[in-house]
Amino acid sequence: MKTSLLGIGIALGLYGSAAAQPSLGSPMAGLEQLKDFEAMRESSSDPDWHNGNADSRPIEPGGTLVLADLKGPGVITHFWNTIAHPAPFYPRLLTLRMYWDGEEHPSVECPIGDFFGIGHGLDKSFVSLPIKVSSDGRGRNCYWPMPFRQSARITVSNESDRRCDAFYYYLDWQKHKSLPRNTAYFHAMYRQEHPCVMGRNYLLADLQGRGHYVGTVQSVQNMSAGWYGEGDDFFFIDGETEPRLRGTGTEDYFCDGWGFRPHDGPFYGVPLWEGYAPGNRGSVYRFHLTDPVPFKKSLRVEIEHKGSQEFPDRSVSGFIERDDLMSSVAFWYQVEPHKPWPALPPGPERLAEQTLALVTGWKAVGGAKHSDHPLAVQDLPGIAKEGKQLFFTPRNDQGWVECPFQVGKDIRAHLWGKFIQSHDYGIYRVTLDGRELAVVNLYHPETRRHVYYWGPQALSAGAHVLRFECQGKADHSTGYCLGLDSIAAVVPAYERPPGFDLRKIQR
Repeated sequence: MKTSLLGIGIALGLYGSAAAQPSLGSPMAGLEQLKDFEAMRESSSDPDWHNGNADSRPIEPGGTLVLADLKGPGVITHFWNTIAHPAPFYPRLLTLRMYWDGEEHPSVECPIGDFFGIGHGLDKSFVSLPIKVSSDGRGRNCYWPMPFRQSARITVSNESDRRCDAFYYYLDWQKHKSLPRNTAYFHAMYRQEHPCVMGRNYLLADLQGRGHYVGTVQSVQNMSAGWYGEGDDFFFIDGETEPRLRGTGTEDYFCDGWGFRPHDGPFYGVPLWEGYAPGNRGSVYRFHLTDPVPFKKSLRVEIEHKGSQEFPDRSVSGFIERDDLMSSVAFWYQVEPHKPWPALPPGPERLAEQTLALVTGWKAVGGAKHSDHPLAVQDLPGIAKEGKQLFFTPRNDQGWVECPFQVGKDIRAHLWGKFIQSHDYGIYRVTLDGRELAVVNLYHPETRRHVYYWGPQALSAGAHVLRFECQGKADHSTGYCLGLDSIAAVVPAYERPPGFDLRKIQR
């Protein structure tokens, strides 16, 4: 199914001809009718379009790029962009804002990645009816019809500490003589709870005025093992104290069943799902295109954050409130003015985690101590994250490597070990300052990158040492090699004090 074409067809049908609306049987119905609008476009095209190819715009740290200042009446029917940005998690550090008819408070205010359906600052492809993302998550398209009567102002702000090298975009729109009186304005607003507040439901939307709700994107990161999605959804319409629409579970609201697994489709999908372990992430969407939720005065949408919980003593609860890191985008249309939402958290505070690379394997080779066996940097493109690894090749089970590192202040973080496995790799004991973290078996018949999770650890300010001691090899292994990609400390939002800045502790 060419859902992007369906989106174009629906947008054309909604605003292309008042006399010929498309039938539900064909999204292309009405294309044969003459159109009474002007086709318009704003893009990042090189101003010297005769001779130049500088078809993108940079955005300096803290800077704002104006994508469009349009004069109406008009309807934006297609928004495409692709971005070159060196900052990790950059899609959550770029803020998209849209202002209709000179309003003070934007009707759209979201991290650009979340607006296009993927949270956590990740790039990921998927296909739905109003949104399609391709090129491994880097080619973003949306087909939400976005009408305006007088003006439209679209901006993107760079809230990272690195320069956005290139922002490419198209904004395709139609200039009309007038819009129907009952035309409502498009809205999209982001919010987050890092972590979810115990004792109350997670708030998806709190709206005032007249309109209709058309979609939800929800992103979650597990802070403990288990399933987060036993929570029900509730829609309180026009001030009702009892929810008129009540759900039966999170995956049920998102039209799935018995948990989540990756998939996509026109109206609902799970483009990102990593699983049920601590630190695993997911993003899901539900677009109410066939079942919008109208409201005349107000709408409040909530969802519980409840599910299963595994405890240190290995006991399990199947239905308990969880403190996972949750964020969301609500999509709706309404008559202006809209109710302003609380201020958007600054870019770095939207990141569910900040990652401190304690040891990057290939960079640590020069400063590492080791037994009398070869230690080198090995190129490993497509497998090691940076295309290189620390490669240690002892001849027996007496080999060891020590990698020193420092942190600038006391932190509590989740530790992850990222190793290379292969047919001639050994078994290694990993210690931190003499305390055992794990014993890892690095044998695998094929060469691959493998990640181990070692739970929350306290790291005091000052010097530390990671040590890797060979313990032998698996039965099928032909050697004792060690391949180290990196050792990382992930600092969750709930462990960060106010004003926490990773750059000030990393050295």
